[in-house]
Order: sequence, then C-alpha cells, then structure tokens
Amino acid sequence: MGDENKWANHARLIALSKQGKSEEEIHEDYTEAAQQRRRDRANKPYIPRSIFHNRQATKDGIRHFAEGIGDSNPLFNDEEYAKKTKHGTVIAPGAYLYTINWINMGYGGPGVHGFYSGGNWEWYKPIKAGDEYRVVGVFRDLVPKEGKMGAGRTWIDYGDVMYVNQNGEIVGKEEQHIVLVERGRAGSAKKFRNIPKPIYTKEQWVEILDLYENEEVRGAEPRYWEDVQVGDQVGPMIKGPLSVRDIIGWLMGGGSPYIRCHKIEYEYEKRHPHTLEYVDTGEADNPGDVPELVHILDPFAQTIGIDRIYDYGNQRMSWLCNLFTNWMGDDGFLWKMSGDLRTFNLAGDITRFEGKVVKKYKVGDHCCVDIEAWAKNQRDQWSVTPHMSTVILPSKEFGPVVYPEPAESLKKEILVAKPLDQMIKEGTI
Repeated sequence: MGDENKWANHARLIALSKQGKSEEEIHEDYTEAAQQRRRDRANKPYIPRSIFHNRQATKDGIRHFAEGIGDSNPLFNDEEYAKKTKHGTVIAPGAYLYTINWINMGYGGPGVHGFYSGGNWEWYKPIKAGDEYRVVGVFRDLVPKEGKMGAGRTWIDYGDVMYVNQNGEIVGKEEQHIVLVERGRAGSAKKFRNIPKPIYTKEQWVEILDLYENEEVRGAEPRYWEDVQVGDQVGPMIKGPLSVRDIIGWLMGGGSPYIRCHKIEYEYEKRHPHTLEYVDTGEADNPGDVPELVHILDPFAQTIGIDRIYDYGNQRMSWLCNLFTNWMGDDGFLWKMSGDLRTFNLAGDITRFEGKVVKKYKVGDHCCVDIEAWAKNQRDQWSVTPHMSTVILPSKEFGPVVYPEPAESLKKEILVAKPLDQMIKEGTI
C-alpha cells in the first residue's frame, strides 16, 4: 500500500476527490487574482519550456501534417515534384507552424476552459524541409466579454506567437484569440446541447463527393497577378463530415499540447495538480483526464455545454490555409490570413470554404491580392466568418514573389525574450 499523503495533491487524486460532488463544488472560478496574474504577464516576451510536437520541419513531419488536414498538394508531400519547383525542396503550408506551438501556455487557470477562436497570421518566408524553430510568446490583452457560454463569465485572451528559424529569422507569427469560460457555468448554460447529428441522403453524399472530386489544386501552373480580377471566385473546398478519424488524423500531424502518455503524463500532473477535468464517464476507476478530450469523447464536451465532440480551432484554421494554397499555386505566397471561428464544428458537420477576390494592388515590391474568405456548415451557420487575407502572386511584369519583412517591433521582442523559467526565477512574471 502506497503512502496516500504523499500523493494527496497529485492531479489524479484531486480529480477522484470530486466524485459525487455538485457542479459548483467540482469547478473553480476564474478569480480576480488569477486574472491579475495573467495581466501582469502582458507584453513580456518569453521562450516556452518546450516545443509541442515538431522542432524541425522534416519531410515526414510536413507530409503527416498535410495528410492530417486532407491537403493533397504534392508540393508538401512529393520530394521529386518539389525539386522541380522554385523552392527546390518540400515546403510546408504556413499553418504547419501550429505543430511547433499551438498557443501561449499560461492563459486561464484552474476551472477555466480555453477555446482557440481564430487569429491573424502573417508569414515572411517559406517553411522549408530541414528548417529548425524556436518560439517566442507574448501575452497581450485580457478582455472580459458578454458571452453565450459562460452566463457573462467570458473573456478573450489575446497574444502573439512568433516562430524563429535556425538563422534567427521570424518566419511567421500569429495574433491568437482564446475564448475563456468557466467550465461549470458553461456546462450549466447548455447553449450548444441537443443539436441533432446530421444524416445525409444519397443525393447529399453525391454532392459532397463531387465537391471533393472537383477541388482545385493550382499546383505547378502559375497564377499570375495580371490574370486575377476583382470578383474572381476562390474555392469552393469542403471538409467533413467531421469524424473521430479526422480528429485523430489531425493529432497525428499537428500534435497536442496536453496529450501525454504513462510516466510523462503522471509527472506532468504532479507539476500541475489542477490540470485534469472531472468527468463522470461511467468508468469509476478513471474519472479524470485532460480537458482536451472534449475533441474525442462526448461526455467531456458535454461538461462545457456542447452536445458532442468538435474540431480543434487551429485544425479549422489550417483548412482555411489549405483553401489559399490550393488557389495561389506553387509560386504564390500566403502573406496574411485572418479567421474568426464562430459556431462549434460538431461531429457529423460539413465545413464548406469559399472566397472572392476583393482587391488587387501593388505595395512596394509585392503584387498583392486581397481575398475575403469564409466557411459555413450544413445548417447555413458561419463556421468561419468573412475575413480578409492577402496573397502575394508572381507577376509577368514585375517578376517572382518578393517575401515581406516582419515589423521592427517584433524583431526587437525576439531579441529581448528570455526563457520562461528564468523570468519566473527573476520575478519578472
């Protein structure tokens, strides 16, 4: 018999202690003190303790990511094909950077569930096979909001994540938007419960299969800036119906910040005693686990008021990236991408992406096209609301794409960033 007192503050025993308790007793509030600790971290660049999944952009890692989002572009998975392009090697779609780091670690707190709800990306260079990366995170604002899920107890946590290659160059950065809700209040609100799982007719399946069959992948045929006109259609492109298989495929390519195994998991729980969520799944021997299982097991999703499992937010943003890389071809460059995720993409849902060219212009050496893009589900709800993104295209007159530069303010933050543990030791955060 082991020493129970030794492990009294381990996450596993804390989760077990919540058996049979009310929702109010199980869940914790996002206290004013916790909110202030988060605000005190704002605008202090830090280097995270670890990388989530990939530190190097390997050919296999890029292929696994592309396959995990259903992206068939040979530029991302066929080395012989890629050698014949201007890149000379396999490159990754911009959203591949999610596999290095999804989010700023440290937002929220015990009892608080975070939903990645979109962001604003900028990329400055291609991601080439063999490149290695480190990450710099910066928390920005924490803004209270009136929200559907938390009976008024909702916040938006803003922050930047910057990705720096082996040459010290910022390859890309995302301003992320994380919706924070208190789990107990969100679960009791039940705003996203009792949504029937869709059943598709034979005719609807024919339409779905036609959309997959007719998906345009521009590939080796250049899309020149001069040939693009305002009003041109982008897409359509379909994803779904969403299944557990799709979620697992995403995790195989994109990785996970919280899904760990065996000794590594239990040591993490020891360091973070409030990391587990108590969920009564009918398995009395193992009632607690990581909240990330909202994407895999329905009972976890139901604790936060959602009927069944749903996609990862950055999975959906990666699909949006897929729409643009399909359209622009191998010689184009996705400079900016914005997306705002609104409704939950539940198991069984379809996500249909579309867009249109709204502006064409030249800024400096860049031949730019602004595209308004969006996505809807089969219930005609916004899955991604209309937002503007920018593609740089090659030009018959002005030549190949010239890559943009990051802002000087970002370059300065990269230089002053310190390891997270060092900042904690110094009392900086």
